This record gives sequence, structure tokens and C-alpha cells, in this order.
Amino acid sequence: MSDPMQRLEAMRAKALEGGGEARIAKQHEKGKLSARERVELLVDPGSFVEIDRFVAHRCRDFGMDAEQNLILGDGVIVGSAKVGGRPIYLFSQDFTVFGGSLSETNAAKICKIMDLAMKMGVPVIGLNDSGGARIQEGVVSLGGYADIFWRNTRASGVVPQISALMGPCAGGAVYSPAITDFIIMVEGTSFMHITGPDVVKTVTHEDCTSEELGGAQVHSDKSGVAQFTTPDDASCLLLLRELLSYLPLNNMEEPPYVATSDPADRREAALNSIIPEQSNQPYDMREVVGMIMDDGKFLEVHSRYAKNMVVGFARLGGRPVGVIGNQPAHLAGVLDIKASLKGARFIRFCDAFNIPLITFEDVPGFLPGIDQEHGGIIAHGAKLLYAYCEATVPKLTVITRKAYGGAYDVMSSKHIGGDVNLAWPTAEIAVMGAEGAAKIVFRKELAAAADQEKELARLVKDYEERFSNPYLAAERGYVDDVIEPSATRMELIRALELCSRKRDRNPPRKHGNIPL
Repeated sequence: MSDPMQRLEAMRAKALEGGGEARIAKQHEKGKLSARERVELLVDPGSFVEIDRFVAHRCRDFGMDAEQNLILGDGVIVGSAKVGGRPIYLFSQDFTVFGGSLSETNAAKICKIMDLAMKMGVPVIGLNDSGGARIQEGVVSLGGYADIFWRNTRASGVVPQISALMGPCAGGAVYSPAITDFIIMVEGTSFMHITGPDVVKTVTHEDCTSEELGGAQVHSDKSGVAQFTTPDDASCLLLLRELLSYLPLNNMEEPPYVATSDPADRREAALNSIIPEQSNQPYDMREVVGMIMDDGKFLEVHSRYAKNMVVGFARLGGRPVGVIGNQPAHLAGVLDIKASLKGARFIRFCDAFNIPLITFEDVPGFLPGIDQEHGGIIAHGAKLLYAYCEATVPKLTVITRKAYGGAYDVMSSKHIGGDVNLAWPTAEIAVMGAEGAAKIVFRKELAAAADQEKELARLVKDYEERFSNPYLAAERGYVDDVIEPSATRMELIRALELCSRKRDRNPPRKHGNIPL
């Protein structure tokens, strides 16, 4: 073998070493995979093509110019690959090299693949495991973060961006994942926070750990920053593959069709009896979704956050769809601040990437209360309304039970651009519940009645017969049809096929002013 070939082979072998076997072993001790192991598990076998494997940092201060500190790759692995046969670009931060810290050259590598992803029109996947900015480089590393943030923002709504947090992510570093479309966190080994526990203790005198401050449970349950959590690295990467399978490569493409053996005309008799006889009794909207979608599969997004709203991906007749549904099994499916934010963000993602929206509605209204009003339910609820109004993808709505008050309007009603609006016979479309309405409308009659309880029961029944049904709305054309629940799958697939060539555009403008 010639000397140049020997040198190439030696350089490639050195680049594969990362921080060395001892540091990789420490990763394994923590239950974490190495940066390269993660890449291999995520992508199709043999498809990864590495870029910039020979890059090394340029810092010459604080002993960084010593030969042992000039590690090829400089703490991040970048390149192209295929997932499910479709192309992606990715970066994988290597904690074994200077704690995966961001340097000038490290940032340049990430920026390069982000630029390529935009140029080629393919998703960007980030596998984050970093101690933050490289202190030895000072403002240069901070500038690297800003370069990445700028590209995250430019790519938003153009190509899908997904962040898998598989280790620490702190300080300014958190804003890159925060701009991306989805965040997956690994339980027990990943965390995100702006300032660490020591700073928090100094400033606010609160004692906490990184896990308590910004662990996977915190961000999936409380803050809503993370859409998914998984128990380990391997399950995180498999979930990432599943998520990608629903998404188009870019905003100019349709989401990937997958043939299904699930018959389009399949009826689900159980749907005819899933709504309880008493309107104040709960049921699980996820069961409704599962009975209707292809093969019962539903990838729920934000499953732990704002549980009164259900969102996620499924397929209907082979076509990917975004599902939004009120959840009667939690807070009666009421709309509150968190549910509004959750729904609005998901709707806007689906609209950006040509994914049709299927809405299952059972909503008693917006959540009343001082905390909600002072917390800005008006502005936050308006975000959900804005997202539905702005969306130009096919919008199909099924009212299963309650559709009360302003919440009826908000949940993809015909009035705000719903393309096909269906209702089950159990639908109750009214300004409010029958009892509350009767007490207001017939308050004089009730006051004069000898037996107010009996009179109220009679008036409530009368109101229900007149208004708590879908037929007045159908008479007005606000509902296109009242259907048998068992036929919902068939009707939605038919409507989706009809709407697949939908042409709709918003007025020309730089951008709207969503009530942030």
C-alpha cells in the first residue's frame, strides 16, 4: 500500500476514535450510547456518509494546541444518510470529546449540514449531548450558537427539524432544540435548562438537581418543551425513525403514502356505543381515533402535557394525517391555556408540511377561572383559533358529542374554513349545556314555578330536544352530514380523497401577527 493510502487509512481510524475507548466506556456506564453508535442505530445500514471527519479546532489558548487536544472531528459527527430509504442530514454531538462542547469549527460543521439540508430539501436531525459552549474559545463559541439559531429559524417550516436530547443541553444551547419542530428527551440521562442548579441556588435560594430543574419528566409534563420521552437511547432513535415516517422531506412535497391492507370501507360497530348515555360521563378519545385510523396505529405527540387535548400522527387510507381531539377523559376535554398552545403548535406544523388535519370534537368550552384569565387564556386561546384559520391543508372535523360556545367555532368549524364537517347523532351543538341554558333562558318561568326542580327538568328536556342535537346545525349547512359513528372511517377516507387536490392560499403578506 502506498504511503498516501496508508496515511488516509490511519487518519480515518484516528477520526473514528473520538475521545478514546476509556471515555466511550464511561458513556456506556451511564447507560448512553456513543455518538457513532447512535448514528448507526438511527440510519439505514451502510447509508451514512460522513462530512468533515478531519476537522480539528483552531484554538491555541489554555493548552488547547497540545497534540492530544487536536482530536479529529472536534466533538461532533455530521453527514448525510437514509432513514426508511429517504435522505436526511444529521449531526451527533460526541460527549467524549471536550464534553461535546461547541467550538468555532464544531458549529461550522453543524451549519454546513443545515445549509445542505435546506439546499437539498431534506430533514435535519440533531442528536444532542453537549456540555455547552467551549469556554476556552470565548465569544467565538457563542457566535457559533447564534449561527445555528439563525439557520434553525430559516429552516423552520421548510424542512422538518427534530432534536433528540440524549445528554445535557444547558445555557444558550437550549434554544436550537427549542426552535426545532420536535424534541425527544431520554429519561434519566438528558436535561435542558437555561441556568444550572448552582446558579438557581445563588439567585433564588432554591435547591434542585438538573433532573428536577429540567429533566425529561419536567419538560414533558409541566413545561411542554419536549414532545416525547423515551427510557433509553435505543428507543429514542427508534421513535425518531417512526416520527420521520409520517413527514415529507420538505414543505414542497406531500407526506409519504404507505399502502394499507386495512379496508377503506371498514365499519367499527363499537363506535356506535362508545359515547356514554349521560353527557357528563367520560370516554377516551384515543380509543375513537384508534378504531378509525389505519391498523389502529396512532403516534401521540405531547402525550403527558395538556392531557385534555390529544394530538398526534396516524394514517387514513394510507395517507399521513395530523389528529387533534378534545379528551373527555381529562378535564372533560375543556380548552385551557396549555391545551390551546399544544393544539396550535401541532396544527401549524402540519399545515407547514402539507399534512391534512382531522379534528375530533367534544368540547364543553374554555376553562373558566381567575388563573386562566390572568394567565392570558384570551390570547392563548386565540392562538388555537388563529392556527385553524390560517391552515390551508384539508381540514376534516367530526363532532362526536359536545360542541359548546366559542369552543365550537374554534375547533375547525365550517365558519373558519373546515372543508368537511360531520357530526354523530350524539352531537350537542349549542351555546352551552342544556341545564345552564335553561336556567338563563327560562329564569322567570322557574322563579314562578311551584316545583322548580320538576319544572327545570322539563325545560332542560325541551331545550335538549330543540338544540342539543346536530340537526339545527345541519339544517343551516354548518354540518355537512350526520353520520353513523361506525361509518366514520369510510366517510373520512372519502372526504380526504376529495380534498387531496385542495387549492387554498392565504392573502399575500410577509407574515401574520399571531397573538404570541
